[in-house]
Amino acid sequence: MQQVKDTIIDARKQVKRLLLAVLALTVVCSMVIAFPDQSYAATTVKCTARPNSDSGNDVQGAKETRITWEMQFAPEESITKLSLTLPQGSSCSTENAAISTISGADNMTRTELDAAFVVQGETITATLSEPAPAGSYVRFVIYGVFFPVEGGDMVCVGNATLANGSTVEISDIPAIPVKANDPVEAFAEEINNMEWAKAWNSNKFLNLFLNPGLLVRSFPIVLKGFLMSLGIVLVSFPCAIPLGLGLALMRLSKRRILRGLAGLYVNVVRGTPLFLQIYVAFFGLPLAGISLPNFPLGVIVLCLNSAAYMCEIFRAGILSIPKGQFEAASSLGMRYGQTMLFVIFPQMVKRVVPTLTSEFILLYKDTSLLAAVGVMEVILYAKSIVATTGSITPYIVAACFYLVITIPLAKVAIILENKLALTDGGMASSSDAGTKKKKSRNLFGFGKKQQANKPMPPSDEVGITGEPLKKAISPDELDSL
Repeated sequence: MQQVKDTIIDARKQVKRLLLAVLALTVVCSMVIAFPDQSYAATTVKCTARPNSDSGNDVQGAKETRITWEMQFAPEESITKLSLTLPQGSSCSTENAAISTISGADNMTRTELDAAFVVQGETITATLSEPAPAGSYVRFVIYGVFFPVEGGDMVCVGNATLANGSTVEISDIPAIPVKANDPVEAFAEEINNMEWAKAWNSNKFLNLFLNPGLLVRSFPIVLKGFLMSLGIVLVSFPCAIPLGLGLALMRLSKRRILRGLAGLYVNVVRGTPLFLQIYVAFFGLPLAGISLPNFPLGVIVLCLNSAAYMCEIFRAGILSIPKGQFEAASSLGMRYGQTMLFVIFPQMVKRVVPTLTSEFILLYKDTSLLAAVGVMEVILYAKSIVATTGSITPYIVAACFYLVITIPLAKVAIILENKLALTDGGMASSSDAGTKKKKSRNLFGFGKKQQANKPMPPSDEVGITGEPLKKAISPDELDSL
C-alpha cells in the first residue's frame, strides 16, 4: 500500500516538472516573438573598400577610397534609415553617396532609393524618403573615405532603423585590411591638396600627362624597374663584348667554316626582331623543358643579340687599321696573335668606343621589350600604375628614367667621336678651319689688304702664294745646330 502511494507522489512530481518545462518553453517562445533576435535583422553580404594603391590591390590609409556595403534584410523587415560608423580617425563625404536595392534572379536589377545623407564625425547616415521594400537586398556606397594613416584592420559598425521604429545593430561587418601609408604617399597626397595642384589638375591634359601627386608616387615604384633594367644591361653588355670579338675574329678568319658559322649567326640574329627572339626564349625553352628565371634569361637573350651587332663593330674597327701596321709588326718578327693583341686591338678599341657607347644606349632601351614577357622592368611597373590610375603620368616618369641614361651617354659618344676624328686627322678644330679659310681667301686676294709701303721681295724669292720663300740651311749652319 505504501509503495503505491510513493509511486503516485513521484508521478505527480514528474507531471509538475513537465508542466513547469512547458510553461518555461512557452515564455521563451513568447519573448522570441515579442523581441526578435537583432542579429537576424540583417545579414552583411560584403563590405569592401576600393584599392587605392598605385600598384596591387591594397587599400592604404590617408588616401581616398570608396566603401561598398551590401546586406540582406529579413522578409518582414523594411528599413527607413541606415547608418555606418567608420573606425576612429576616419572620415567620409556625402558627395556621390548612394543607396539602392538590388533584385532579380541574377542580382543585376538596381533601383536607386531617394535618401538624404548626413555625416556626423565618423558616422554617415542615409534617411530614406520612403521605406524600402521588405526583405530588400540593399547596397550602400560611400565615397571620399579616408582611413587612418597608420592602417590596420578597420572594423565598421552599422545600424538600421525599421519601419516599425525599432533600431537594430548590424555587427557582422567584416574588417577591411588597410596598409599604413608611407611618407611618399603622404607627401603626394599633400601635394594634390594644394591649391596650385588642384588648379593644375583641373586641366584635363595636364592631369592626364603630368599629375604632380602621381608623379611623386610613381617615382619610387618605377625606380624598382629602373634598377632591374640597369642590372640586366650592365650584366649583358660586358658579356656580349668577348662574344662579339670572337665572332669578329671568326669572320676575319681564313677558314671558310669559321667565317660561315659566324656569318650565319650574325645574319640570323640581325635579320630577325629582338621581340621575336625574346618570345622564342621565354616561351619556347619552357616547352623544351628548360626553365630559367626571368632575370638570367633576359640577360642571355640581350647578350646574344648584342653580340651580333658588336661583331660587325669590331670587324669594322679591325679592317679600319692600315695594312701597313700588320706588315710592320710582321717585319719585327711578331706572330699573328701578338700583332692583334699589342698592335691592332689598342688602335681598334679607340675607334670602336663611340660606336659601343651607342650600342649600350640601344641595348638599354631594348630592355623595355622584356615587359611583354613579364619581366618587371621600367615599362611594366609604369604600366601597372597606369592600369590602376588611368593616367599617363607614370609613362612620363619611365621616359625620364630612360633619358637620364641615354642623354649623357649620347653626349659622351659625340665627344669621343670628335676626339677620334681629331686624332686621326679626319676633322680639324674650328680654329684650324678658320685659319685655313683665311689662308685660302688670301690666296685669291680676298683677304687682308697688302700694305702699300711694305717692300716686295724679289720675284725669285716669292712663292706662288706671295709669301717669302725660306732659304735652305747651309751645311755650316746645320753643323752649328
